[in-house]
Amino acid sequence: MSNTIYDVAIIGGGPAAYTAAIYASRAALKVVLIAGDAPGGQLLLTSEVENFPGFKDGILGPELMDEMQQQAVRFGAEFITEFVEKIIPGTPHAVRLKERQIEARSVIIATGASAMWLGLDNETRLMGKGISACATCDGYFFKDKTVVVVGGGDTAMEEALSLTHFASKVIVVHRRDTLRASKIMQDRAQQHPKIEFIWNAAVTDVLGDQMVEGVELTDLKTKKKTTLQCEGLFVAIGHKPATDFVADILDLDPKGYIKTRDNVFTNIPGIFAAGDVADHVYRQAITAAGDGCRAALEAERYIAGLAEVQAVAETQDSAGV
Repeated sequence: MSNTIYDVAIIGGGPAAYTAAIYASRAALKVVLIAGDAPGGQLLLTSEVENFPGFKDGILGPELMDEMQQQAVRFGAEFITEFVEKIIPGTPHAVRLKERQIEARSVIIATGASAMWLGLDNETRLMGKGISACATCDGYFFKDKTVVVVGGGDTAMEEALSLTHFASKVIVVHRRDTLRASKIMQDRAQQHPKIEFIWNAAVTDVLGDQMVEGVELTDLKTKKKTTLQCEGLFVAIGHKPATDFVADILDLDPKGYIKTRDNVFTNIPGIFAAGDVADHVYRQAITAAGDGCRAALEAERYIAGLAEVQAVAETQDSAGV
């Protein structure tokens, strides 16, 4: 076990984590960033990012994450590619890894949320080549194309409606004959002239060599298979926040996202949350980065408060109080 006590331990490897590391390191705090085994988060699955400010010609998702990582390291953040198994709240907090434990005065959890996928081999192969889980991120690339959206909840309807701004046709494929989405979202989608529905069906394969060219549909009643030509597939069947390792200490909502106050405060003093791990509404790189900034600034204030308390205690001790 290391004797080093960090000011800030940041758990995660995406825009929220890297931004928090940049801000905390520039504030002359001792920072460690624990990024798991795939630093970069969901943006590693994104080809070109065109909506992150500062890159007029766009930037590849992995390249953006690499730039953020290097920027954080440049300001002095230490970087660890291991998984956190548990956090033990205290003064300081203990962050337990597989074979060691790290202590930190504050912790920022920025582990994100991963999209739930269909589990198809070709889905993995064509990821980023016509397959996406974010219409806001990638809809622009599907101008005048036919796209398929899989899902029946509010997220799927939001994705479908967002895609109508670009695609010529949006086909929603749902496993049932009724939607799970709220009534208002159902009405908006079903009344939109660009959106069509295929009921009681599942996407059982994705077709195409280099890019998506279509999907195989299986009728769940007759088991009959058909081919549907399309140039994009958006999977909108939900996200899973990476919060299992803090479920025993932090307040989570019914879907597993961390409950926060004022965007970043959790129920435990000195433990903050940032990005998609607490945000199931926006899920954008830029909003995650903003959360990372806020979390780092609040961690800095929290640590300053600890220092003041310590100084007062030392003064009282020296005075014999």
